[in-house]
Amino acid sequence: MSALKDTRCAVLGAGGFLGTTLCQRLRGQTAALRAFGRRQSFPDALRGIEWLTGDFADIQHVKEAIRGCDTVFHLANATTPASANQDKIADLQSNVASTLGLLDACRDLGIKRIIFISSGGTIYGLPKQVPTPESAPTMPITAYGISKLSIEKYLALYEYLHGIEYRVLRVANPFGPYQTAIKSQGAIAAFMQRCLDDAPLQIWGDGSVVRDYIYADDVIDALIQAVKHEGTSRVFNVGAGHGRSLLDIIQAIESVSGRSLAVEFLPKRDMDVPCSVLDTSLAAQELGWHAKTPFPEGIRQTWAWISNRHLIKHHS
Repeated sequence: MSALKDTRCAVLGAGGFLGTTLCQRLRGQTAALRAFGRRQSFPDALRGIEWLTGDFADIQHVKEAIRGCDTVFHLANATTPASANQDKIADLQSNVASTLGLLDACRDLGIKRIIFISSGGTIYGLPKQVPTPESAPTMPITAYGISKLSIEKYLALYEYLHGIEYRVLRVANPFGPYQTAIKSQGAIAAFMQRCLDDAPLQIWGDGSVVRDYIYADDVIDALIQAVKHEGTSRVFNVGAGHGRSLLDIIQAIESVSGRSLAVEFLPKRDMDVPCSVLDTSLAAQELGWHAKTPFPEGIRQTWAWISNRHLIKHHS
């Protein structure tokens, strides 16, 4: 943690799931910490942290958020894989064009390093090699993955042209406390919420789609390791390295909740890659990072958080 003590950090997209979790971990560990986003999903969780409300698409808001910092965590993201495909131009403008504005601001304000959350689940498209290493071809089959890849390329360009260091974490499918089902992203949070609401789960396809689910605390460990990384690599896969199908997820939730879940199977979607599991050996080698939280333990902690929140909401 010593490298953090002298670091002045800005977290963009701090009101979301991973942003909230990251800010909680950084609280009191850095020389300065500023959180920025459109809204705080969990204000209590960010109490005592300097918060700026703003729009990532507004360059003046962004400049205010990063001014005086040396390290920027870029977690801001306006779309999901499904919504990005529906309006590709809006996805490009809200994510790629806004990030270019951020990069220009970083250049002008002397930011030293940007740490960007990319998408391990969409960037490789239909991988020929599973688990998939960083060296695999990047052929996204969603607009979301294309935007993430574009941002990675622009980060490399700005390091080349202006010396702004960057690290990219291609994160698999994160889950944990503070993830909600609002954005329709995150099967575990969505399924747990429907379980609590006694509503049937909806699955696109037959439930055999396999993903690499990683607990949020482990993702935060990787983000923090990326602050002080000095090696030559810039892009790291961050996942558990194990695949689990949607049917496996349902079984895990039934086990932790003691409930039986009703499932509605819907037609499969073209945007859903059949199997995505990441090879994380580069992160182990260069960041000294590996996922530590056993999947059942992550499920247990997530269920405890989401069911407690459900209880509070229904008694208030």
